[in-house]
Amino acid sequence: MKRREFLNKTALSVAGLSLTNYAFSNSLFEEFINADTNYGKIKGYRENGVNIFKGVPYAGKTSGERRFRRPAPLEPWTGVKETLTLGAPAIQNPRRNEPAPSEDCLFLNVWTPANDGKKRAVMFYSHGGGFVIGSGGSGGQDGANLARNFDVVVVETNHRLGLLGFLYLEELGGADYEGSGNNGMLDIVEGLKWVNTNIANFGGDPNNVMIWGESGGGAKTSCLYAMPSAAPYFNKASIESGPGVRMTQKEVAAETTLMLLKELNIEPKDWKKILDVPASELLAMQGKLPFVPPFIEKNKNQGFMRRNYGGFGPVVDGKALPNNPFDPTAPMISKDKPLLVGWNEDEWAFFAWERKETEFATYDFEALHKKFEPTYGDNTKKIIDTYRKARPSASPADIYIAISSITLMGLGSVDIAEKKAKQGGANVYLYNFGYKSEVKIPGTDYEMGTPHAMDISFKFNNESADKPSFFGGNKPERVIASHNFAELWTNFAKTGKPFAKDAPEWKPYNLKNRPTMRIDTKLEVINDRFKDELNVWREVGRL
Repeated sequence: MKRREFLNKTALSVAGLSLTNYAFSNSLFEEFINADTNYGKIKGYRENGVNIFKGVPYAGKTSGERRFRRPAPLEPWTGVKETLTLGAPAIQNPRRNEPAPSEDCLFLNVWTPANDGKKRAVMFYSHGGGFVIGSGGSGGQDGANLARNFDVVVVETNHRLGLLGFLYLEELGGADYEGSGNNGMLDIVEGLKWVNTNIANFGGDPNNVMIWGESGGGAKTSCLYAMPSAAPYFNKASIESGPGVRMTQKEVAAETTLMLLKELNIEPKDWKKILDVPASELLAMQGKLPFVPPFIEKNKNQGFMRRNYGGFGPVVDGKALPNNPFDPTAPMISKDKPLLVGWNEDEWAFFAWERKETEFATYDFEALHKKFEPTYGDNTKKIIDTYRKARPSASPADIYIAISSITLMGLGSVDIAEKKAKQGGANVYLYNFGYKSEVKIPGTDYEMGTPHAMDISFKFNNESADKPSFFGGNKPERVIASHNFAELWTNFAKTGKPFAKDAPEWKPYNLKNRPTMRIDTKLEVINDRFKDELNVWREVGRL
């Protein structure tokens, strides 16, 4: 299946939904906890050894006259503001166990072992969901277990998404709308600024902040890694199953804006009429457009892929996002900041599940060739033969999932690791998540393995032996894999080097040995992993 076709037909953004059954009761609190911020006092609560503050405002109004502009300044308050429940997520369809979406959505959540002045590492997470859905309140990414079990502070933001977060209006609106194509990203920067100013009051170290995220959150992290406004506020980063090598070019974004106005029957000279269009109507219009993927391919013959519409996501505007995050090189602005990057071994199984795709499970090799030929043309046989030789026991279905997974998230991840290693600055570490779930794709006997988004609950240490997880299944050993993942990531947050007890040394990625950490119940470093497969992608110009 061509990625272009996929992006037009499937909800890549589903990865941002709550994938586990972690719901939180806000009716019973062990005790209330007050904390100071530079805007006023807030009240959170303590639960099972963790202080939790939800729905903390970090910037002001983004509706009305502030639509498509930078937020209004946040006004200080008197008294104590209750921050006991989640704040509104960005405009999207209603989310389970969350408030109604709103244009005014700039809230964050904090999980900390204690507001005690201790300088803990801060793990600042950007949620998945492509660039169109999701929130910092999704259950699977609840930060309490990381805070409790690994002594870190976790912060997650809501920020503008989709059309309201990434509509490029600079060429029509002028100075007041500078950065409009990156408002969603600049909102996240405001969250980082809030952390820099306030996190010491929550037991965190403002000078030891890790940014990280999965899927769309990985692409957001890629962008932050290249944004001058974000640079002063973080020290290390992790890009997970969302290699944002390239983002939308401003020429494409400008075309998309004009096409959107045409669909709304608004002349470009009257563009300000869009400020009065109800958010619900804008959301409906957004739903007609393709999603911008975390990994945008580069067609070697025609330059950047172009669609009838560009969709809505970060824009390489030359200002807020000066360049593509990792094209042609890793960003110099973050040369000295360590980086983790990688992907799940069976990413595509998620999308087969989401799209109710079952036919692949019955493929023979002839059918597999027919499936891939429209995408890879004369190179199809070479690619499939390479995979068959490298994986002699693999079925056609296995090879279908493997090829679809590595082209979706793997090639971009390797590209980032190679470019970062060539830069000669801080270390970069490449990983694969490989714990195998026994959950089957509905309508087939094919097990999901390690699908896209399954890593969320694992790396947040939210796999429980007491209950099955949505994708992770019910095997008790998954708890070990979850602990391994969380231990590596929290130690990286603390020190800039990922390590775990009784694990082999995870050496930085380099172009000679190409070490890759495989994360499972056992941690294993594999040199030059997928050598033959990656070489064939280089030969056909995909890497």
